Amino acid sequence: MKQFQGRIVTPGTAKAKAVVTHEGFNTLASLQKALQFGDKTASCNDQNNQELYGKPTAGYALCLPQTIGSTTGGLVLYCACAMHRQPACMLFSNHIDSLAAAGAILADVWLDDISMPVVDCLGDEFLDYVRDDMMITIDENGLVTVE
Repeated sequence: MKQFQGRIVTPGTAKAKAVVTHEGFNTLASLQKALQFGDKTASCNDQNNQELYGKPTAGYALCLPQTIGSTTGGLVLYCACAMHRQPACMLFSNHIDSLAAAGAILADVWLDDISMPVVDCLGDEFLDYVRDDMMITIDENGLVTVE
């Protein structure tokens, strides 16, 4: 077990299994199938991300360095939340990018029945340590515990 202190972007607590990428997460390429064709597991559809391709993201602790891709990224993330296909939480090793922040914050503010805590600035050590299917717990102070 190891703990990492991050910065809270959107508040909340969560407990979920990890799904991990060391590459940028292309929000549109990854979640398009979930939004367009009703994939409730939100399996990653980005063939360029070999670590995540085909793996479910809905309900998982998505551990990543950053998001990448087009300017639709924030809206795609917001829509995934509105459709209940969002990760349980998003944990960024780096500072969150503005598009992911916009989508997460809009979902937090505009959607009453959605919780997707987001914590950033967890550091490279976090991403080096965490592996798929490890249990992640986030407390209300942005403390991330990896078991």
